[in-house]
Amino acid sequence: MFTTAHLLRLGASQSQIRRATHAGDLIRLRPGWYARPDADPTVVSAVCSGGVLGCVSALRAHGAWIAPGHDVTHVRTSKSLRASAARSCRGDGPPPPTAVAVDPVDVALGYARRCMTEEHWIAACDSVLESSLAHRADIVSVLGPRGRAVLDKCDEHSQSGTESLVRVRLRALNFVVIVQPRIPGVGRVDLRVGKLLIECDSKSHHTSLANYRNDRRRDRVALERGWLTMRLTYDDILYDWDGVLGSIRAITLPERHRMRRDRPS
Repeated sequence: MFTTAHLLRLGASQSQIRRATHAGDLIRLRPGWYARPDADPTVVSAVCSGGVLGCVSALRAHGAWIAPGHDVTHVRTSKSLRASAARSCRGDGPPPPTAVAVDPVDVALGYARRCMTEEHWIAACDSVLESSLAHRADIVSVLGPRGRAVLDKCDEHSQSGTESLVRVRLRALNFVVIVQPRIPGVGRVDLRVGKLLIECDSKSHHTSLANYRNDRRRDRVALERGWLTMRLTYDDILYDWDGVLGSIRAITLPERHRMRRDRPS
């Protein structure tokens, strides 16, 4: 995907651009925007509609973790443009220029805050921070005061979107949640609430046999050392949270999860 200015910077002349378009090597999407025939159709659609791929759709294109339920294509327009085929997403401040076909990650996060639930945005932001797709300082710069308050709840140590969701939900209920603690003899686990270790599957399909065996070994060692382990599947977290929370409360309400002085810390 190219703007006319981009093609000129690459050394093409206006006549070469016209010839490439006539030959079918370039497709004119709208004034000033061109694409190769093999360009991503979702991005092509966003540009043709009068904007660029932005918000949640841009985050997905960059590889951020996106919770299910965000399948609509999100388009962002600059101040001088109005999308004709899609509603433009809105951010906290004036829109930056639409210089590239897919918004940068920090800009996309700034716009996605209004199009996602708070917990889904935090999970996406966690994955961005953990993968170094953008830095916290860059994200802060595109957020208003309310957005910055939500950013404070993000954690770059989170290893999966499902882990992020569990952390956010439990902390909202005043659970003290430790992220990625190292347990002696066991290694790192996703979350810890007292002596309850919570492991969160990041995908809906089954893990490999080697991982399956290693997980069971870790669970056995943890139990020997006085820890309780709860393994949550992707479907548990996304589609049966009430059941999961009931199980966690069944352990925590009797305070079976509390650490004792003679227990490992």
